[in-house]
Amino acid sequence: MKHKMYKGGSSYTKYSTKYITYAGLIAPLILIGYGLLAIANKIPLAYSIDNLGLIILALFWLLISFIQFFFSSKSPLDSGLRLTAYHLLAGSFLIFISGVGSPFSAFWILLMLASYIYFSRIGLQLNLLAFIIITSIDVVIHQGGDPMTTIYSLTALVTILVTSIIVLGISQSQETAKKELDNSRAAESLQRDRVITIVNNLADAVLSTDMDGIVRVYNAASLNLLDTNDNLNGRQIDEVLALTNQQKEPVSLFKEFKKAKTVVKRDDLVYTFSDGEEIRLEVTFSPIRSSFSRSKKAETHDGYIIIARDVTKAKSLEEERDEFISVISHELRTPITIAEGTISNVQVMMGHPDTTDKMLKDGVNLAHDQVMFLANMVNDLSALSRAERGVGEEFEIIDVTEMAHQMLEKYMPDAQAKKLHLDLDLAPSIGKVKTSRLYLEELLQNFITNAIKYTKKGSVKIIFEKNGININFAVKDSGIGISKTDQDKVFDKFYRSEDYRTRETGGTGLGLYVAAKLAHKLGTQIQLTSRLNVGSTFSFLLPEYKEGKDDKELVKEKDTDKDK
Repeated sequence: MKHKMYKGGSSYTKYSTKYITYAGLIAPLILIGYGLLAIANKIPLAYSIDNLGLIILALFWLLISFIQFFFSSKSPLDSGLRLTAYHLLAGSFLIFISGVGSPFSAFWILLMLASYIYFSRIGLQLNLLAFIIITSIDVVIHQGGDPMTTIYSLTALVTILVTSIIVLGISQSQETAKKELDNSRAAESLQRDRVITIVNNLADAVLSTDMDGIVRVYNAASLNLLDTNDNLNGRQIDEVLALTNQQKEPVSLFKEFKKAKTVVKRDDLVYTFSDGEEIRLEVTFSPIRSSFSRSKKAETHDGYIIIARDVTKAKSLEEERDEFISVISHELRTPITIAEGTISNVQVMMGHPDTTDKMLKDGVNLAHDQVMFLANMVNDLSALSRAERGVGEEFEIIDVTEMAHQMLEKYMPDAQAKKLHLDLDLAPSIGKVKTSRLYLEELLQNFITNAIKYTKKGSVKIIFEKNGININFAVKDSGIGISKTDQDKVFDKFYRSEDYRTRETGGTGLGLYVAAKLAHKLGTQIQLTSRLNVGSTFSFLLPEYKEGKDDKELVKEKDTDKDK
């Protein structure tokens, strides 16, 4: 079983224990050396002692010194026994070899410090009591000798007493100061923890640097923003946030810090990840002002605070909105101008004697075509708006066979008007899907109307077939097809192919963009295969719905509600 090292009293520190450990080895060696020199008659002894007794004392002292040096104390009892052994050995040395009145009594102060470090005030008191007893024994044993010996012993006792009082006073003041310091640190730590908790719960990245731009504090959102788990402490801010502007020119935040006098905000900065992905950042930074002091000529600061936020989506939406408004304005202006001009011409021609019915009919038809163009654009915008706002997201169980026949019946007249074959390829027992009926119908409607619009002759086929656990919804036509270069762009907003055959047919360029949005809402993706002058196929997959217990209960509840 592994034991923990004994920590000692209130004054115990790692460094004080280290010094006491070395002193516990060196001091006995000095005293033993003194005894050995006395045995060799190199120096006189204050008292006579048997050589064997001195050797035994030295051996025991060496033993306890090496134990203390090489083996840490494991418990209060262990430390107490070791100190007791040191006191007995030191006391024996003072009584029988050097005398209490000798300069070697100064080594007792080491025992006093060790006793206080390991056992606080009680240790100091016991140490002082032991020295009083040793001095008393020394005086009693040698009272018939030189009177000066007694005086020296009593002087040593007074010295030790005064030293112990001084040590006790200093230690008490240190303990008081330590308690105050600990309380201050605890309060500071509490405030720091509160601030860190608040900062870590912020959604924005917050970093603090020193005056040299070295990161000292950061929150969890900073790591999320930078997509890293690396430690940011100690790193230079320009290394952590290597930024560029919109012109791809490097921007040094630290240089910007140096110029900042107050809060500065920039939203034109770009951060690039290691894989090349870029995000747009809004960075707010400011010097951290220190309190004003009379000893200072001016107010200084202790570093900088930085708040960074990913505004890629917001900026993208803002730019997209501006572009959208601009394009819509342009797209609306043309049909409105044509319709307004045509109707004005018809009004003028109605009062002219040379006007024929054909001229009026052509003018009205042209105006009607432009109004229908506007109506289609409005329909596309309405569908896009519903998809963006989540209107119609309620899922329901849809019978695919029933929907297939509804689609065929609905668009058969349009196909017949263009002399096209509209076919239905429906797998038997195809099953059901659970999704938004509104989004699914609008998506299929988009494919079917496009297929009819861009097919001059041939056929349009509506295909509903099983594909593993999914149902494949597809619309295939024999129309003009889409070139490979255009296939990557047809789902972009307001994109229309430069093919003259596409331009012959009116369109807003929003249809397939809306279709892609609807597919995303349905949790699927549109697949496109096409060849010029051969035709196109638009398709997507939805999982086949398998009826469960919960759905049966839901149907029963609906039936019950209807009965009520």
